[in-house]
Amino acid sequence: MLLFEITTDYIKLDSLLKGVNIVCSGGAAKEMIAEGEVRVNGEPELRRGRKLYPGDRVSVPGHEFVVERAQ
Repeated sequence: MLLFEITTDYIKLDSLLKGVNIVCSGGAAKEMIAEGEVRVNGEPELRRGRKLYPGDRVSVPGHEFVVERAQ
């Protein structure tokens, strides 16, 4: 499990996937999400604009990330 720090109130799911280098573009994120490969807090997530807040967990095959507020 890796931590992903944000300095804002939230981050959108597609931006997180780009930020952790799981995908290289928004289009690739959209495709990965649409194919059901992404889970948020253990549930499949199909919305690329899903807002993620500190404490949310995002998992993709082989990786898990926790959103945390930067200190």
